[in-house]
Amino acid sequence: MAAPEPDPGRAPGTGSTPGTTADTDDNPGSAPDPAPGPEPLTVPSMSAGPDFVLRPWEMSDLPLIREASLDPYIPLITTIPAPYSEAAAEAFVRRQWERAATGAGYPFAIVRSRDRRPVGAIGLWLRELPEGRASLGYWLTDLARGQGVARAALRTVTGWALRDLGVPRLQLYIEPWNTASARIAEDIGFRREGLLRGWQQVGDERRDMAVYALLNSDGPVDGRAVTAD
Repeated sequence: MAAPEPDPGRAPGTGSTPGTTADTDDNPGSAPDPAPGPEPLTVPSMSAGPDFVLRPWEMSDLPLIREASLDPYIPLITTIPAPYSEAAAEAFVRRQWERAATGAGYPFAIVRSRDRRPVGAIGLWLRELPEGRASLGYWLTDLARGQGVARAALRTVTGWALRDLGVPRLQLYIEPWNTASARIAEDIGFRREGLLRGWQQVGDERRDMAVYALLNSDGPVDGRAVTAD
């Protein structure tokens, strides 16, 4: 799993994308106009190969949140509630809707095509888009691992972000022990650029994160062109 972008208000360094400074009006002593915020985003539904679909979060996804809450790692790097409660799970879904509505990013549920069962999540986070970069994060429940789910979802969102959205640089943060996620990232085209010491709070400790990046100018994503002709 690649460390997701923390939810706004829950971890240091998060927040909405800064707006531009508005001019004051002509009346002496008047307060400045509020800075315009990011535009609301519409989270699309899209195929992630023949076996999985990415779509916006729904209240019907509460069983996925319950399953994820029992995982020893997912609640440490996300705001999945642990212990689980229905009220906390509903609040989690509403936070995903709010992140799109405030322009913070695109949160997707990963759904298995054959039975429409949600099995994980992936997000594209745009907090640093004014600087030409965005970050990705994902997690899967235990039963979905080892089946190509992460690869399909990451390949799909990466290609969409680079080709359709024109993001100049994508970043992933992966704990050094997580060789499976590192291998998936490198297979798709991400390059390891270094180790960020004490980068992220995970549970009760700050942990190192390896940073992986892929530029729009790097060439094909997993064998396919990054930019449209």
